[in-house]
Amino acid sequence: MSDFDLTGRRALVTGGAGSLGTAMAEALHNAGADVCVLSRSESAVAVAAAIGPDVHGVVCDLAERADLARGFAEAADRLGGVDILVTSHGTSRPGDALTAPIADWDATLEVNLSSVYELCRLAGAQMQAAGRGKIVNVASMLSFFGGYRAAAYAASKGGIAQLTKALANEWAPLGINVNAIAPGYIKSRLNRHYWSDPQAHDTILQRLPAGRWGEPADLKGPVVFLASPASDYLHGVVLPVDGGYAGR
Repeated sequence: MSDFDLTGRRALVTGGAGSLGTAMAEALHNAGADVCVLSRSESAVAVAAAIGPDVHGVVCDLAERADLARGFAEAADRLGGVDILVTSHGTSRPGDALTAPIADWDATLEVNLSSVYELCRLAGAQMQAAGRGKIVNVASMLSFFGGYRAAAYAASKGGIAQLTKALANEWAPLGINVNAIAPGYIKSRLNRHYWSDPQAHDTILQRLPAGRWGEPADLKGPVVFLASPASDYLHGVVLPVDGGYAGR
């Protein structure tokens, strides 16, 4: 068996109807995992079916804590348990810190950070009972940088990096690996306003040693690695998948 073989593992991917989530769900499925896609979008079921006839789709609003608990329970029931959790959901509400409504801050932190914490705890309880598990959170370049007009988003993604490390410290002795992927400038629907703007696109491109913007497919290898036995000795890592952006 390959160290990257996920046959028999059960993977829950949140935000699975988004560009990055769909790509990572496809990768886990292709590596042999049983996969459930969870998204607030009604397209979750259609996206799951497009990945494979045996892939599950659950519609759930992770901004609502009661619905989060319901959605996780439904996904875990369909899979028969959760061995792999990938938290790929998120929201962004750009705005000036002086004038942005505090409600935007609250909503961003709830979706991007608090819901991830609760999902990790729910999955972690199952993984502790099994004596093994893989959690892959999705961080951001703004886990390292402050960004611009994105105080809430930067705070939430900085929190994801620290949450990943904190949970790794607690759960490594339980056989649970908690790591994160920090995507760089990827051509996703969430940041279409950047890459579809020629000036912004070219400004960012000039700093990319790889010479191109990333594609959702660039996350496929990293997520399989972090979900597989190949990464059994990795704990608390925040892995930039950024075309070299952070190193320049």
